[in-house]
Amino acid sequence: MKAILLLMIISFHAAFGRISNDSAGTRADEIIPDLLQEPSEESDNSVLYDTIEELLSNPVNINNAELSELLRIPFMDISTADLILKHRKKFGHFFSVNELYSIDSLSKQIIDKISPFLTVGKKASYKGNTINKFFANSTFHLRSRLQDDIQDKMGFIENKFKGSKYKIYNRVLAGFNNFELGFLTDKDPGENLINDFSSYFLSIKKIGFISNIIVGDYLIKWGQGLALWSRYGFSKGADAVFPVKKNSKILSRYISSSENNFFRGAALNMEFKNFLITAFYSCNRLDANIDSVSHGILSMPADGLHRTENEIAKRKTALETVMGTALDYRNNHLNMGVLYYNSYFGNPFIPGSLYALKGNKFNYTSIYYDLFIKKINLFGELAYDGVSVASLNGIEIQVNKDFVILTTIRSYPRNFNSIHGFSFGEKSGDCNNEFGIYNGLRWSSPAGLINFYFDQFKFPYASYRMPMSSTGNEMLFDYKNKLIKNFEAGLRFKYENKEAVYNENKITRIGKKIKKISRVELKYKFSSQLRLKGRFEYNNIRINNSTEEGFLIFQDLQFHFSPVFNFYTRIVFFRTDSFNSAVYEYENDLAGTLLNPALFGEGIRWYFVIKIRPFKTVTVSCKYSETFKPKDKSLSSGLLEIEGNLDNRFSLQIDLSY
Repeated sequence: MKAILLLMIISFHAAFGRISNDSAGTRADEIIPDLLQEPSEESDNSVLYDTIEELLSNPVNINNAELSELLRIPFMDISTADLILKHRKKFGHFFSVNELYSIDSLSKQIIDKISPFLTVGKKASYKGNTINKFFANSTFHLRSRLQDDIQDKMGFIENKFKGSKYKIYNRVLAGFNNFELGFLTDKDPGENLINDFSSYFLSIKKIGFISNIIVGDYLIKWGQGLALWSRYGFSKGADAVFPVKKNSKILSRYISSSENNFFRGAALNMEFKNFLITAFYSCNRLDANIDSVSHGILSMPADGLHRTENEIAKRKTALETVMGTALDYRNNHLNMGVLYYNSYFGNPFIPGSLYALKGNKFNYTSIYYDLFIKKINLFGELAYDGVSVASLNGIEIQVNKDFVILTTIRSYPRNFNSIHGFSFGEKSGDCNNEFGIYNGLRWSSPAGLINFYFDQFKFPYASYRMPMSSTGNEMLFDYKNKLIKNFEAGLRFKYENKEAVYNENKITRIGKKIKKISRVELKYKFSSQLRLKGRFEYNNIRINNSTEEGFLIFQDLQFHFSPVFNFYTRIVFFRTDSFNSAVYEYENDLAGTLLNPALFGEGIRWYFVIKIRPFKTVTVSCKYSETFKPKDKSLSSGLLEIEGNLDNRFSLQIDLSY
């Protein structure tokens, strides 16, 4: 009861407390589509949303940030960061982020994109009575979400799923001065426990030479992700430059609902002038399929689902212990470091192929570098797993303030296995059996913004999906231009040429798969309250002599009636020959979620999102979505099958921020 009373007091004070800025979630909705291109498979990329939202919630202080810190910001390039640093050196500290508009060489378009990630200083301490001082120097954020798939799936009808069909998510973040505490629970549809997954952390910053201590759940994002990163990361996207190079954050708290590839234990950062020492320990239980005879690990599912008896039997059956340390050196022109850690599993891995994980003890050593020479940035990482060395090296050149080019070369041997890595590549995240050369450029030309990349890759040896070596290439051209005031047009063409496995007359064959995606997008801002966006996209896929087609047409309406009430709606018409030619579209959603459903067959999808802010620090959001396929008698398959041709969902969320 005391805990409930305290929460009510905090909630009441937050509801009627000081005025806050627009929520990070609203800004994230506008930023993410410019960083990502629609993927080739359905996924829930909420962890990427968390990454952007965390950057927005913890903006970079431009009065003391170094070059490497500024380059972590989306849309920031070397030239822009250099102009900011030179202005600070010449005129002193910034009094406001809006002061950036006084820098002649910085375009308003770039400033508009980067300013949400920037600040000019810390919140001043309040020197009043004890209660007001506590709230003035503290932060609090509660997010609670309920999701209901209205149509019953076969797993519920046949009582194969042990729990209710509701997805329930709760997260609390609270901070006071240098302390921050977080707790998260998540339940997927069909799971029995409301806290089927739970996560927690305590973070303490700036205690003498200790810059950060985290007890509980945390991440270490290091170098270019070959040895250590989170399970998700930006890869090839609509921006041809920013997502390619990873800008590491050595230690950060874990606040996502993904149930894999995070550490649970304790870690700390210690600073000595330009040196940063990181030490970490983790002991975490993970989902695994355990062989009943040898007690070895056959596989480790990453979906985090525990709905059926078989899925529940895999829950937290593997124990991993990790210990490691890293030493980093950082200044304005050079960042470099060395990392070592070992991982020990309570059960050995049983390899499913010649070069798969084997045994239960793994050791990793890695070095990275990030060197700035005027308008040139050299970066890379080499990681050694005790068997072979994987590497990624790149160069970014700022030709002028409007033109950036980037080249990377990646080499991931067939016998290199990274348990906690997530690197850049065609197989996004996999640091194994791939060699590739990527070239990209971004040009803010007088005719508009152009992003272009060409990626060549090779998989030298057979893999799970491909019984022999294969090659391919991929090209993207993206163009955006504001033709007239308040009107923006976009063109995109993507070309993929890969080798794929297909069936012909019940015989498995290997052939060329060529996929072409063309898109036209128009945006019109009638006023600060009303915005429209329309898109037409066409897919053409050819595998040997077989050709499939698909298209998508949608219309968006965003109505910002006032700071209190926002309304989003979209209607999508789609038709494809099969799932192979499915079309995808990222949707406006509740803050913290990032969904891109696979649309295939023939049908209509529509949704609306309502966000209401009755108080400056309270946001209530809801979303209703519906997919209708008139020619189908059932949707999906297996335990997820729905009888009928309608799939609809309702979600409700409350955000309380102070």
